Amino acid sequence: MNALIEAAQQILEIAQFGDGELGTTVTPTVAVIGSVDNVVPAHAKISIDVRVVEAQERQRVETAMNSLIVNNPQARLEMKGGFNRPPMAPTASTWLFPMAVEVANELGLPAVHGVAVGGGSDGNFTAAAGVATLDGLGAVGGGAHADHEWVDVAQMPQRALLIAGLVQRLQNRSEH
Repeated sequence: MNALIEAAQQILEIAQFGDGELGTTVTPTVAVIGSVDNVVPAHAKISIDVRVVEAQERQRVETAMNSLIVNNPQARLEMKGGFNRPPMAPTASTWLFPMAVEVANELGLPAVHGVAVGGGSDGNFTAAAGVATLDGLGAVGGGAHADHEWVDVAQMPQRALLIAGLVQRLQNRSEH
């Protein structure tokens, strides 16, 4: 039994579980298979990154993953792990985002725009707990989590000013 062939077939199946229209991505990211050229690999380990916008999609993907069956009767399929964050509902910042836009305008800072990026952060937990949550107010840059990741240092003072202004506005709001 060649674990590389079985893993390749499973990866192709798993990659089909994504649904772009619903914002669901299912991305095989890491494969550890075999160790030397002249030995048929007996084991494979695959890591999958799954991101969902809606909780129902989480259940659908979990069901699909749990329904996988081996292609080779000599193979064994074992799954570990699961979702490590709840999805961040767009409603998590309904009243807070306009405040951030207003603060940026008042301070003469570049316009603030809401963007759905499909990432995961601790903000997912606060949003799921019903706490108004804005994510992505930190450093401006690109290439997140890649070898070519970069930060625009020149924009850091503006971002700090925006956050300070937003905190001050929230503090003033709570005092009234």
